[in-house]
Amino acid sequence: MRKTLTLLALLGATPALASGLDITVEGEANGVISIELFDDVAPQHVARIKQLAETGEYNGVAFHRVIDGFMAQTGDVQFGDTTDGYSAASAGRGKSSFDDLPAEFSDAPYKRGVVGMARSQSPNSANSQFFITFDEAPFLNGQYTVVGEVTSGLEVLDAIKRGHPRSGAIEGTPDVMSSVTVTE
Repeated sequence: MRKTLTLLALLGATPALASGLDITVEGEANGVISIELFDDVAPQHVARIKQLAETGEYNGVAFHRVIDGFMAQTGDVQFGDTTDGYSAASAGRGKSSFDDLPAEFSDAPYKRGVVGMARSQSPNSANSQFFITFDEAPFLNGQYTVVGEVTSGLEVLDAIKRGHPRSGAIEGTPDVMSSVTVTE
C-alpha cells in the first residue's frame, strides 16, 4: 500500500486514503494495536473486516489461538465472543453470517506484524477470523491472504497471553479485543 501511495504521489495523482483498524486489547495485554489495511492487495477480505468492525461484531472477541513465536489468532464472531456465548472448546470453528471469501493471495511476505486471514484446508474458506504474526512465517507466503500490517502496538501484540505450545489453545481467561474501530 505504501509503495502504491508513493508512486501515485510521484505521478501527481491523488492517492486514496489508507484505511486501518485500531484494536483495543484487554487481558494480560492492555493497549492498542493499530493496523494498516491493504485495500489494494485484498479488497474483499479488507471490506469484510471493516464491515464486521463497523457493526461491532469483533468487540469482545477472544484471541483464542496464540502460539509463541508464530501468531495470535482472533475474529471468531460466532464462538469467540466473550460477552455472548463464549466457548473455549469451540472458539476457532466459527464464522460470521456472511459467505466465505475467495482467496486473494499476493506476493506480500509474512513477516513480524503482518495480518492474515485464517481459513480451513480450503483456500476459499476465509470468513471473519484473522491472525497477526509474531515473527517471519515464510511457509504462509502465497498460502494465506495478507490483509494488513501492524503500524504501532507491537509491544501489545507481544504481551498477548500465550496458549499451548503446539495447539495454541488458551487455558483460563483469554485476552480480548474489547473494541475494534475502523480508521481512515
